[in-house]
Amino acid sequence: MKKKILIIVENLPVPFDGRVWKEAVALQRQGYSVSVLSPKGKGYVKGHEVLAGVHIYRHPMPKEGNTPLGYLREYVIALCLEFLYACFIFFTRGFDVIQACNPPDDICLIAWPFKLLGVKFIFDHHDANPELYLSKYGRKDLLYKIQVWLEQLTYRCSDVVMVTNNSYKNLAVTRGGLDPQDVFVVRNGPDLSVFNLVSSNPARKHGKKYLVGYVGTMSVQEGLDLLIDVAAHVRNIGRLDVHFTCVGGGPGLAGLRKMVADKGLEETITFAGRVSDEELLETLSTADVCVNPDKPCRMNDISTMIKIMEYMALSKPIVQFDLKEGKYSAQQSALYVDPSGGVAEFAAKILWLLDNPLERDRMGRFGRKRVEEKLAWEYSVANLLAAYERALERHKVSRKARDAELGSSNCVLSGAEKISRN
Repeated sequence: MKKKILIIVENLPVPFDGRVWKEAVALQRQGYSVSVLSPKGKGYVKGHEVLAGVHIYRHPMPKEGNTPLGYLREYVIALCLEFLYACFIFFTRGFDVIQACNPPDDICLIAWPFKLLGVKFIFDHHDANPELYLSKYGRKDLLYKIQVWLEQLTYRCSDVVMVTNNSYKNLAVTRGGLDPQDVFVVRNGPDLSVFNLVSSNPARKHGKKYLVGYVGTMSVQEGLDLLIDVAAHVRNIGRLDVHFTCVGGGPGLAGLRKMVADKGLEETITFAGRVSDEELLETLSTADVCVNPDKPCRMNDISTMIKIMEYMALSKPIVQFDLKEGKYSAQQSALYVDPSGGVAEFAAKILWLLDNPLERDRMGRFGRKRVEEKLAWEYSVANLLAAYERALERHKVSRKARDAELGSSNCVLSGAEKISRN
């Protein structure tokens, strides 16, 4: 009989959330019966549909928060909706495993009641939420303490944890107290069957000779305010041949566009918002250099950014800060800005690459080869499946223990009956 899985993700709709969609499809192909619960979002408004054999359920999403209280309201409403939908899915399709994809870390609260029914819980750890909160707000207040508590609760609830890199595995073992055998590194590499270089489009350069590209979420910790200052610096030193294009949505998008307008940089940098996959690929394929301006902080130091591997898959050289996991991913495909460095150094690295096409080519080829040989999604599937095998093996063991306990109880009852008859 097929084992049934429910994957819950809150921050993005599926299949727009690329990691979750790749996981769901890989599990479905392996013979699991997969349901996914996600919010509705731009372009993904159907309450239920089946894609590639995966049943996708989408709940209404409350207004996205951009303040601590706004986030709290958003997450509480989403949690209530997710629980109701999970109950519906359990009684209509059923599931043996719940996989929770953070942020936030409150999805374990949905899993606890189902664990009493024998359902196993896998925590798919995307973001270290205490560090994420600190990177946004810089204070250890009540909401920070709630993030720490929820993370600990999630670890305690988990039968198995999947993480995106070894830094997160270390968190699970040291901070979460998990057995290393219950923690699986499932990196979020690009799927090379769909994510590849396409023909460049000169119109994407806005009449300039060079294009610098960025893709990612538009929020505080992404360092996009710094990138705007980098674009201003490039223009102010007389380099009018460079255009910057940033693709992606998020709570900071409106503020970033206003910042561009306030600085008079409309002819230098464009925030395109969320675009189609085709437009994204064309923009990045046209770019001469790609950037990762994530600011130096604990969160960014220990996190793996999918955009780095996407740049590498498209053979693009990268400029980023010298951070632990970013450097592990990119290695020789990037130039690294010292964490103490600022706008001028970041801009200088970009301009040096633009003026050295042979080095751009060498770095791009190195990055593509590294993805092809180590970081592509196909290399993560084995660990994904191993994580599920581990969780379901625990499922079998716990069932055997319950059966043994019931058998023992029956023996006691039988003996009691004989005594009463005598």
